[in-house]
Amino acid sequence: MLEIKNLHVKLEEEDKVILKGVNLTVEAGKVHAIMGPNGSGKSTLAYVLSGRDGYVVTDGSASLEGEELLEMEPEERAAAGLFLAFQYPVEIPGVGNMTFLRTAVNAQRKARGEEEMSSGDFLKAIRAKAKDLKIDAEMLKRPVNVGFSGGEKKRNEILQMAMLEPRMCVLDETDSGLDVDAMKLVADGVNALRDAGRGFLVITHYQRLLDHIKPDVVHIMADGRIIKTGGPELALEVEHNGYADILAEVQA
Repeated sequence: MLEIKNLHVKLEEEDKVILKGVNLTVEAGKVHAIMGPNGSGKSTLAYVLSGRDGYVVTDGSASLEGEELLEMEPEERAAAGLFLAFQYPVEIPGVGNMTFLRTAVNAQRKARGEEEMSSGDFLKAIRAKAKDLKIDAEMLKRPVNVGFSGGEKKRNEILQMAMLEPRMCVLDETDSGLDVDAMKLVADGVNALRDAGRGFLVITHYQRLLDHIKPDVVHIMADGRIIKTGGPELALEVEHNGYADILAEVQA
């Protein structure tokens, strides 16, 4: 589904190389987790996939279901089925949550040549999904993320993901700053979206998120490359021993 080959990326302004040949394939129906020390390039990978400014791809490719992502504008990537949940979701003062979501849903439907969702159908769908995520109806009426707690912002992003129904979901440290209860709610929302036609790339520092979102594959990233791949037990190894042993093993 998502195929990344030999991806090299540098910062636009600093001429600093961040990604140094990332190779990764995420299959439909699978959850892949990426862990790694600070500065290893995990968030950069998420940003480059979503089309964020400030990065230059110097080599390699990234495709979603055979379509080359790196040649698309960010909105085209979204319409193709890519979704990025941010580590720090932004506030959008003056734009109501419902208005924002309905506009996003219909823009994507239009881009795919599908019929736009009516107000009634949208209202019915969002209320059902908000209830599943334990999102208060009042939250839907407020401006996007304004005055939201960290947990509310993350749940709001999972609600966006549930409404947009992307094919490939990239979660960039979505557990950052969450208490255990909020993290479990977010994880439940993610798990509810798992199906045979959807892939997930979960970027995290900590095993604790992976206790709730069970990955099929775990990758360890360091110095701009994926240095080791394994099953869920690899995340437990990191939790118990840190990254030092794995880094030493690779360098040996």
